[in-house]
Parts: sequence; structure tokens; C-alpha cells
Amino acid sequence: MGLKIRFLYISLIACSLLSAQEFMDSDSLIQLNEVVVRAYHTNSSAQKIPGSISVITNKETEAADGNSFTSALHSVPGIYMHSGTYGTSRIVIRGVGSRTPYNTNRIKSYLNDIPITSSDGISTPEDIDLLSINRMEIIKGPASMLYGSGLGGNINLYTHSGNNITDASALVQYGSYNTLKTSLTGNLKQGNFNLFGNINHTQSDGYRENNHFKRTSLLTSGKWRQPSYSIEYTLLVMNMSAGIPSSIGRTLYETNPQVAAANWNAIQGYKKYSKGIGGITLNNKLSSNWNNRLTVFGSTVNSYEKRPFNNLDDGTWSFGIRDKLSFHLEKWDVVSGFEFVNDTYNWQMDKDDALINKNSENRNLLNLFGLAYFRPTAKWNLSIGGALNKVNYKLTDKFSANGDQSGSRDFPFIFSPRFGVNFSPNEKIAVFSSIGHGFSMPSPEETLLPEGDINKDIQPEQGVQVELGVRLYLFDNKTRFDAAIYQINLNNLLVTKRLAEDIFTGINAGKTRHRGIELLWKQELFASNRFPGNLDMHANYTLSDNVFIDFAEDGNSYNGNQLPGIPSHLAQAGFNWEPIDALLLQTQFQFVGMQYMNDANTEKANNYHTLQVKATYNIEIKNTGRLGFYLGINNLTNAHYASMISVNALSIGRNEPRYYYPGMPRHFYSGIRLMF
Repeated sequence: MGLKIRFLYISLIACSLLSAQEFMDSDSLIQLNEVVVRAYHTNSSAQKIPGSISVITNKETEAADGNSFTSALHSVPGIYMHSGTYGTSRIVIRGVGSRTPYNTNRIKSYLNDIPITSSDGISTPEDIDLLSINRMEIIKGPASMLYGSGLGGNINLYTHSGNNITDASALVQYGSYNTLKTSLTGNLKQGNFNLFGNINHTQSDGYRENNHFKRTSLLTSGKWRQPSYSIEYTLLVMNMSAGIPSSIGRTLYETNPQVAAANWNAIQGYKKYSKGIGGITLNNKLSSNWNNRLTVFGSTVNSYEKRPFNNLDDGTWSFGIRDKLSFHLEKWDVVSGFEFVNDTYNWQMDKDDALINKNSENRNLLNLFGLAYFRPTAKWNLSIGGALNKVNYKLTDKFSANGDQSGSRDFPFIFSPRFGVNFSPNEKIAVFSSIGHGFSMPSPEETLLPEGDINKDIQPEQGVQVELGVRLYLFDNKTRFDAAIYQINLNNLLVTKRLAEDIFTGINAGKTRHRGIELLWKQELFASNRFPGNLDMHANYTLSDNVFIDFAEDGNSYNGNQLPGIPSHLAQAGFNWEPIDALLLQTQFQFVGMQYMNDANTEKANNYHTLQVKATYNIEIKNTGRLGFYLGINNLTNAHYASMISVNALSIGRNEPRYYYPGMPRHFYSGIRLMF
């Protein structure tokens, strides 16, 4: 496999350079609609960024039913989202994060520059309704110099608060399994003030037993502009409750996939939580060259989970401050700053109405970062930067029946440098390369031994990524082609080891290597005021090779095995066709390759493909706005597949290992949206 990938690497670079030379010789002039990105701490065209970045806009998020991030995230290469239920998911970027049991770890998420990753390292960007999001920017691989811990990458979400318009919309959507979605969205532009707000509610009975879901949320943001400063705010409040059908074994997956795991169904297991996240940002224009952006933020989460083996009651209080000082000259951009977060995570467990554990953990996270861009000519953009990170925490045992297991860990400073270069000889082509270091801290669960004591030996996992890529904008901007190759070498791999159904611990498990090729192609096929109208195509492909280099557990060596929970091939292709002004037809085809389910590579989930279609018809209402009717079908081919894998599932007693979260069969949805 290694020789095959090296050959593909060389072929990709050769083809990219040959294409670049061909189009560099063209005399045609084009005017690009530039995509401006913020995730690299500079408002710059994506064509000039010295590193890999993906942008997801409304066009991608509105192509499906909007109930899951899966379709939107799969519209860019290098990302795979396991989606067991609306309330259980796991995001994997470039093969990092695949071993977290039931959620997303190793990835840092931000909402309008406010961290939304919890104290235990868990990110849940999918908690935010897609109708609230104007744009997503995704950095793939280590980017610690920019955002601290996040070895897999970063997902940055931005609301509509910057829109200089006044509009509103209302939506009602209903689909299979009594799935109902309602939403109200509004933008207000009044002088120097912009206000955005979205309130929505989603509920569903679910495809499987004990699979109900209900979520209500409010997200609002705003900006007040003055000549020398601006003030922004963001507030998210939400409440969610969901039944837990859990995973099932192969026999039930093949014969009766809609059932829940027997032990979870017997007690009607569920989880529920309420969440509040808010922040205020003061943006000061200190001079024509200097700018400072200061953000103060806080969050609170209260959660409860009813489980067959015990019940978990936990919550987090968090506050922090983030400051970014920027200096700009014609050929230079320099950014320096810091982010400090203090949070307290409290949790307790009970069984048969008796308390069995109670703890409190206080964490401090400090990230000092600096970054410089140098443009010696208009064709070159060079970057160099680094971050210094410090983490410590203190565990307080509040349950004395099993002895005092209090303790603390003070991790050493971790320095993460990054270097990048972007060469863009003209508006049609850009070639970039970068090398960067990143790390991920163990979660509270991973820092504890099975007996509840702090594991003094566990270390952060660290890694180095090297990437090389090309971006092409061709044929009067009708063709866009992006390609990237990468390799990530990880040391001290953090593994969440499952000792029993209700007992997990963390271990450092040697080294892994992640290699891949990512391709993205967007093509405008027709652009006409009459039939055949407007037609565009988008496609992406990921080849992923993720291998244990040095990993032994319980006397077994897994060196050379593939990491489980990561498809070897991923592809998505779709069309957006507007044959007349009032009608929009959209299709999305998704292919997911085979993936192993355990470290020994003895069990695997077969490849599968799904097809989604959606039709929207809009009616213009004079002096009011537009009324849209839409109908969609997900999994049109009725494929039988596992939408999420429980990696390294255990065999409890004589029962089969429960690896499978069955994906939903063919299902429908329809809706009405009024825009005015």
C-alpha cells in the first residue's frame, strides 16, 4: 500500500504541475469571485493561504434536509462523520479522532472565534442548527499555533451577523419517522448595527427503537460598528434530549436493524443536556497598521445520561479570554496573542439510587501564539509561526467511601511550530506546502485509571503533518480544482481502552502514520437565462491510508495494521440544476469504502453508497418575498449500511460484539420556506 500511495503522490504532483504550466501560458484574463477566509488569522483570499483550508457555504448545507452535518461535511475531502443517531456522532479528519467511542475528540471547534470545545476535549459543532450557519472553515491536520489543542484540525463556524441586509425566513419541514423541523431566522440592518437571530426546534421518533430526539435552540449574534472600533456578541442557548438505541451485533444488524440494544431498550436509556455559550468581542483599530481583537467568553453545560450499568450526572462551567494583536504592512502581516480558558468539570455516578462516585476537575489551558506572513512579491506568501501551550488540572474526589483519589497533573510546556509557503504566479493557480506540529491532551476519562486514580504516566499525543497542494481556477473561473497530499506522524497515540461496557481508561499506544490524497473538483456546466438554465457539478475524493507503526496491547502487536473506523476511500458527487428560475434540482451521491472495526483487522464493515435527491420550487410573492416548496428523498437506493461503527466493541458474555449503528433506510422529507 505504501508503494502505491507514493506512486499516486508523484503522479498527482506531476499532473498538477503540467496543468499549471499549460494554463500559465494562457493570455485570457478572468475576474475571480474570491472566497475570503478568516481561520488563518488573516482576512485573505483562499487562493493566497499557505496551507490547506476548506470552506462550506449555504450551497452545501441547503442541499439536504438540514438535520445532520453529515452531508455538508462530506462535501469536502478528508473528512468523515460517523452518525449513529441525531444525538450520537463522531467526526474524523485525516484519520485523526477515529478511536473516540461516542463523540468527537482531537478536533477544536469555534463559533465566531468563541471556543465551543468542552473541558474534556469534546467538540459538538453538530449541536448548532445548520440554518444558523453562514459559513464553515475547516483546517485539516495539526494547527496548534493557531488554535491550541486540536491534532485532527479545526472547525470554525460563522453566523450571518455580518450580512448588510434586512431579511427574514420561516421554515416548516416534516419527514419520515415523524421528524419535524421548524425554524425562524432574521437579519436586521439598522445603520451601523447588524443583528442576526435563529430559533429552531427539531424532533423525531427515530428509525430505531428508543431513538426519539428533541432539540430546541436559540442562536443570536450582532455587530455594532464605529470608525475606530466595533463590538460583537454571540449567544447560543439550547436544550436536547435523545433516546439511546446504542449499537447492535451483526445478526441483528443483518436481520432486524431497527431494534435497539436489549439492555438500553429495557431501561429506556437516554441522555439530555442544556447548554449556554456566549461571548463579547471588542475589535479596536489602534492605527492604520495596528488592530486588536479581544474576546471574553463563557459557557455552561448540564447533562444527564441514564445507562444500563449506571447513571451519569455531569456539568461544566467555563470562562476564558482570547486576544489577538495584528500588524499590517504592504508586505507583512504579524499576529500575536493568547487564549486562556479555565473550566470546572463536575460529575457523579449512581447505581440503583446509590451514589458510587463523585468528582470535580478544574482545568487551566493557556495558548500563546505568534504568526507572521511575508510577501516578498505578489506571487509569494510565506508564513512562520509557533504556539506555546500549557495545561494543568486538579482532581478533587468528593466520594470518600472508596478512599481519597484526589490528585493533579501539571503537563510541561508544549511548543508547536508551523511553516507554510504559497506560490501563486497568477490568478489561475496556487501551489502551497506546509509543515506543522500539533498535540491533543487526554480527556478527563482518559486521565483516570480504572480504579479512579489519576494516571501519572499518560502523556499528550503529538504529531507532525507535512502537506503539499495545488489550487486551480480555470476557464473564466468555471472550473475549480484542488488537490492535496499529506502525511501525519503521531507519537504517544492516545487510545481510549474499553475494559468493560461501563469502564474506559486511556493509554499511550505508540505511533501511527496517516497518509492521504484529497481531490476537489467544482465545475460550472451551464449558465443560461433560459433552458437548460444553470447547471453545476461538484465532486471530491479521498484516499486514506492510516497505519499502526508501533502499537502493542495485551501482548498483541498490531504493527502494520490499518486503524479502525476510517474508510479507505471516500467520494461524493452532486449536481445542482436550475432549468428555470423557479425550479432547483439537487442530487448527491456518496460512496464510503471499507473500514476495519477493530485493531486486529479481523472484522470489517463493507463499503456502501447512498443517493440523495431534492427538488425545490419557488414562487415570487409581489412586494413580499419568496415562497419555496421542497421535497427530498434520502438513501434513494435503500442501501443497507452502518452509519457509525463502535470501534473495538467487546463481546459481553456470549453475546456478539456490538459494532453496528444501522443507517436509515430510504426516507422522505418535505417543507415550506417563506423568505421575506
